[in-house]
Amino acid sequence: MILPGTRLGPYEILSPLGAGGMGEVYRARDTRLAREVAIKVLPAELASDASRLKRFEKEARSASALNHPNIVTIYDIGTADSLAYIAMERVEGRRFGSCSPGGPCRSSGCSRLGHRSPKGSPGRTRWGSCTGT
Repeated sequence: MILPGTRLGPYEILSPLGAGGMGEVYRARDTRLAREVAIKVLPAELASDASRLKRFEKEARSASALNHPNIVTIYDIGTADSLAYIAMERVEGRRFGSCSPGGPCRSSGCSRLGHRSPKGSPGRTRWGSCTGT
């Protein structure tokens, strides 16, 4: 876990947002443009695996090539202190598991949510509200 106040290039980590199989996501401040962003970090132990690093970079390139309201905007990709990171748009919203009034989504509710995204592309990730890493 990266502590608040840590700098990754021009980004200052503010707080953790979530974690998953491909990394950890943090709320951060872009010190150059004075805006909040989401930073997805591939931990050093995963970044040392060439195939994981390649997959992480491919994710950033693929998402940056798309322009759609349901897909976050990629601002930057880089490395700092042996950590690979992707800086992206931070989107407010509800946690994915709270989309259903009864708690976590049931398969039918998740299907409805999935159909809102363009076919074949990742849905807009609501960092700060969803741990879709």
